Amino acid sequence: MTPRAKWPSGVEKTLALPEQPLAANLIASARRFAQRTAIIFHGAHYDYQTLLDRVEKLSGYFQHGQGLKPGDRVLLFMQNSPQFIISYYAILHAGGVVVPVNPMSRSAELDYICSDTGAKIICLGAELCEVVAPLLRAGKFDCALVADYAQMADPNYDLALPKALQKRDLAPLAAKGFTLWHSVIDRHSGAEPARISPDDLAVIPYSSGTTGQPKGCMHSHRTVMVTAVGGVQWYGMDENCVSLATMPMFHVTGMQAVMNGPVYAGGTVVIMTRWDRRIAAELIQRYQVTRWRSIAAMAIDFANMPDLERYDLSSLRAIGGGGAAMPAPVAHRLKTITGLDYIEGYGLSETMAATHINPVEDARPQCLGIPVFDVDACVWSPQSGAKLGANEVGEILLTGPQLFLGYWQRPKETEEVFVAVDGTRYLRTGDMGYVDKDGYFYMVDRLKRMINAAGYKIWPAEVEAIMHGHPEIAEVCVIGITDTRRGETAKAVIVPADNENLPDPADIIRWCKTNMAAYKCPTHIEFVAHLPKSGSSKVLWRELTEQARQS
Repeated sequence: MTPRAKWPSGVEKTLALPEQPLAANLIASARRFAQRTAIIFHGAHYDYQTLLDRVEKLSGYFQHGQGLKPGDRVLLFMQNSPQFIISYYAILHAGGVVVPVNPMSRSAELDYICSDTGAKIICLGAELCEVVAPLLRAGKFDCALVADYAQMADPNYDLALPKALQKRDLAPLAAKGFTLWHSVIDRHSGAEPARISPDDLAVIPYSSGTTGQPKGCMHSHRTVMVTAVGGVQWYGMDENCVSLATMPMFHVTGMQAVMNGPVYAGGTVVIMTRWDRRIAAELIQRYQVTRWRSIAAMAIDFANMPDLERYDLSSLRAIGGGGAAMPAPVAHRLKTITGLDYIEGYGLSETMAATHINPVEDARPQCLGIPVFDVDACVWSPQSGAKLGANEVGEILLTGPQLFLGYWQRPKETEEVFVAVDGTRYLRTGDMGYVDKDGYFYMVDRLKRMINAAGYKIWPAEVEAIMHGHPEIAEVCVIGITDTRRGETAKAVIVPADNENLPDPADIIRWCKTNMAAYKCPTHIEFVAHLPKSGSSKVLWRELTEQARQS
């Protein structure tokens, strides 16, 4: 087992979990902190008792109005909002299985997940009705429950919802077969929680589909509980914590870090429906936010805000995230302003978020961290089939209590993603990295993202991390393109720090040659206004690669 020389002080190495389903966490927090604010959403405050009351009413509708049975799947197709949290817990409270769907999905993508899971109920935001309407007309859903986020916001609040999400007339939707979310809440009485066990199915997040169609990752109440409670223990969260929810809740990291963890601890969640760096800074200042977990791309955008210093961010006690390595210059700027290290971690949909986190007291930059509670991880050579030693690059393997139950209705793919090494069954992550002598893990890049330039291996993430040190670069994505001489070569797609005064591409290349090995340097430069990103703010490098191939 990997040594853990830097295990955080005061944190047990084995996690003690409550033997209960996830909805019991909300019930317990409502009993302990009934009048404590659970959610702040565009000026509106909701305490834990109010949150639970609405969950129980919606659960009653699912159980008695729709005949939802334990194990039935329900699609949750919303942006960050109180309605997302209420719907999520109501589905679980009724014994259903939450299938979170990226709100950027279109009808064909939604149709695939609907057909794959057999879900007959969908909870959605009003802005997504056009995506759902064709499926509803085709009889794919028995119930499409539509919510207007603005109905749970303060209409007079000075930080308004984005225009596309502001209050709208939902009455015409009822004639088109949609059911209005708030009318259901208003007319149903609360229900008792369904009788389910911690090992029953709870959530099926879909993988990003790196090869073929996305696959549903089956998680039980227990596997979800592991990383929700684990995050609370690792960071020392309690009911006094105020979390800023900018990470999308449909994504496993956001689901755990800014929803399930805070609900378990009894803390307060300040919800942002869409990312906006100025509003994020204002909310931190206004509500004395103590912890902010983010996707690295959000933190980079935040740190690049020209007048960030004018906001009072002194309430923050913890910042961090994942999705990509945090560039050193950005981490340095954040520490200069907040006095805090940006704590990085690592996890997958298959592990319901973190398997590795940096110790808060001894965090290392551009580092995945160390394996957390009861996780066993190693680095392995796919070629030789043997474990590798310290600082040798190979594929990261892991196993632990948060490991998924398998891919939904895909036993063959489930078996293929595991490998037995020295008698232990490990999950193959597809991520290339190494572990140092102290047990800290580092990412090199995705196995499938490597660029082979005349036999030299180029890891785009490594090149991107270096290029973020250039003062004229705000964001960058490195992709592989065809080269007649080298087979492949690197191209850098750059968002400049100043769109009005673009840097000279030749100067960028010269700078790269002084900061990295010549074979790693991009030979082509393209400037863009923004990089394409997923709903979880990860850069869509495959999309850029495909565009380059077609040009």
